[in-house]
Amino acid sequence: MMNALSNLTPRGRTAALAALMTAAGVALTLGFACALPFAAFAAMAALLFSPVAAAGAILAVWAANQIVGFACLGYPADAGTFAWGAGLGVIALLSLAASGAVLARARGVAGIGASFLAAFVVYEGAVFLACFASGTCGGAFAPDSVARVFLINAATFGVFLAVRALALRSGRVASKAHALRHA
Repeated sequence: MMNALSNLTPRGRTAALAALMTAAGVALTLGFACALPFAAFAAMAALLFSPVAAAGAILAVWAANQIVGFACLGYPADAGTFAWGAGLGVIALLSLAASGAVLARARGVAGIGASFLAAFVVYEGAVFLACFASGTCGGAFAPDSVARVFLINAATFGVFLAVRALALRSGRVASKAHALRHA
C-alpha cells in the first residue's frame, strides 16, 4: 500500500490518503455513530495536508458520517437532526483550524500533541455551546461522557499516528509524506 502511495503524484497521494481517512470515518461511524472522533480526524488532516486539502478531507469524512448515519443507522430525518449534522460539519472545520494554527507554531511531538488537544477542546467546546444554545445537552457533558469521547479521539489519533510512523519508517514515502502538507 505504501509503495503504491509513493508512486502517486502529490495530488494523487493527497486524494488517496483523504479516501483512506473517509473509509476510516465510515468504519468508525458504524462503530461509534454519534461519537465519531472528529477531533482526531481534524488533527490528522492538519498534520498531513495543506489547509485546503485538509478541509476537503474533513468535509469528506463528515459527509460520509452523515450518509452512513441517515442511510444505515436510522438518524431521524427531521430539521433538528439536519441542523445538528450541518453544525457538526462546521465544528469539525473549526477543530481543523485550531489544530492547524497550533501546528503552524509548534513542531515535533509536543506540537502534534498540542494540535490534537486544541482540536479536541475546540470540538467539545463548540458542541457544548451549540448544545447549550439549543437546550439539548441532557447528560452529554457529564465527566464520564466527555472522558469517553476523549478516549475514543485519543485512541483514534494514536492509531493514525502509528500508521503514519510505519509509513515514514518504510522509507518509501519518507521524503514525500512531509511534502503532502505543503502540496
